[in-house]
Amino acid sequence: MQAYSEAFARVYNARWSAFARRIAPIIYEYCEGTGICLNDKPILDLCCGTGQLAAYFLQHNCSIVGIDLSPHMLKYANENVREYVLSGRARLVQGDASNFTVDEKCSLAVSTFDSLNHLVDEVALERCFRCVHSVCDGPFIFDFNTPKGVRASTMMQVDDSSDELLLVLQGVYDTGGQRACLRFFGCAGMDGTHLRFDETVYSQAFKLETVMELLASAGWGHSHFAHINNLRTVLSIDEAGDQSRIFVVATNKGK
Repeated sequence: MQAYSEAFARVYNARWSAFARRIAPIIYEYCEGTGICLNDKPILDLCCGTGQLAAYFLQHNCSIVGIDLSPHMLKYANENVREYVLSGRARLVQGDASNFTVDEKCSLAVSTFDSLNHLVDEVALERCFRCVHSVCDGPFIFDFNTPKGVRASTMMQVDDSSDELLLVLQGVYDTGGQRACLRFFGCAGMDGTHLRFDETVYSQAFKLETVMELLASAGWGHSHFAHINNLRTVLSIDEAGDQSRIFVVATNKGK
């Protein structure tokens, strides 16, 4: 897994928090509707980025343990949830999603914005599932780009819709390695200056059947694919494969 640079983290914090703000209330409402108590134990926010999803749960009287590999992303996360860090309700630590532990059991684990696609291979993905299983008594809810989504992400994209941001995305898909190499570069206007950024990331395409097999191998008793708008609705492998991005709800039934 990669650690983003300072420039990229700054742009991410300022410009790319919309997905976290969208999905946080959906996950929260799913937990409320299924009777999952989020106030007794902390929530694990794996690959927490700059902390926008964590901020939503903290504002709803939850506590958070956030893990991210990038010290630059964590710098902004600490700024965004500073009052909760100071009060002890938020703890943000640098760590690898495929090799970590935390001191306390968690009520819920989340990982969003296709963060797990950045794990290098299936071995790392299974290690991640095992690490989460060892520290979480409740469900693990995460999203990832399907093979269809990873391939589609390599199309040349230019976003110049704002006077404050120019973003160019160039991608190449490696058929043999089943992954995309994505280069994000451009310029963002912030704080009266223009900040240039240039970041290359890799997105691994994991077969949907393999994801389910690895979850079961890691000890998760039951898992299902779901659409972002309804985490309770179970999608078949074929239905999930038609999506570019899919959510997974894994539970500890039988643990």
